[in-house]
Amino acid sequence: MNHPGASPSLDYLGEQIAAVLDEPTTTHGLARTLRAAAKEFELNRYHRASQKAWPNGRIDETPTKVQIGGGAHRLDGFYNIDAVPPADLLWDVREGIPLHDATVEFLFSEHFLEHIDYPRSAKHYAREGHRVLAPNGQLVTGVPDAGYVLNQYPAGPEQAAQMIERWYAKRNCREDINTFLDLINYVFRDQDDDPIYNPHYWAYDHEKLVQLFTEAGFSTVEPWTFDPALANRKRQWASVYVVATK
Repeated sequence: MNHPGASPSLDYLGEQIAAVLDEPTTTHGLARTLRAAAKEFELNRYHRASQKAWPNGRIDETPTKVQIGGGAHRLDGFYNIDAVPPADLLWDVREGIPLHDATVEFLFSEHFLEHIDYPRSAKHYAREGHRVLAPNGQLVTGVPDAGYVLNQYPAGPEQAAQMIERWYAKRNCREDINTFLDLINYVFRDQDDDPIYNPHYWAYDHEKLVQLFTEAGFSTVEPWTFDPALANRKRQWASVYVVATK
């Protein structure tokens, strides 16, 4: 049975990728690439299903509080948009935010921005965030802080061990995170070939976030005081958050 939103051609390509991945002779490099492609096929299927319901790229609802890319960290009272379940709307925001102009009062995301490509998708997301916000609306974004890890380098073994425990507690690649430089690589290019975790495509610090959202048209971009009622407590350490006001 076809996945909702899938096209016959995409289904066929997906089947071919699965067949090649099952071949024992498929090389490591090719398998990595195909697994990444398979993830994108899955995202595309969800997105296409929603596109069929909202072909003009705008949903009927006009939520005032929205979370983007929150994954399992859903926020009560927020309309949650993500590329994968669970979410109120499955939508690939690299293609735009499916909300009406100047309708949102508060837009929130954390540890999402580094997982989309820069500059195309990241700058498009910043511009779309500005578009959907009402006058004086606010966009809060949190990301791993590249400035923090760079400022700690070189770090002693105890500090490195603490960071490994905080960032890789649930990962199956911990035995390969051996030095502090591996942790710097985590922020800049986390490329673990994992079915759950997605790569990091770009690193951010406070200065870069200010530049990104200022370029998108926001009037001010300032540090955001971490609020555990909204943000994931596990994300606070070694992260940087800003609030951009339209």
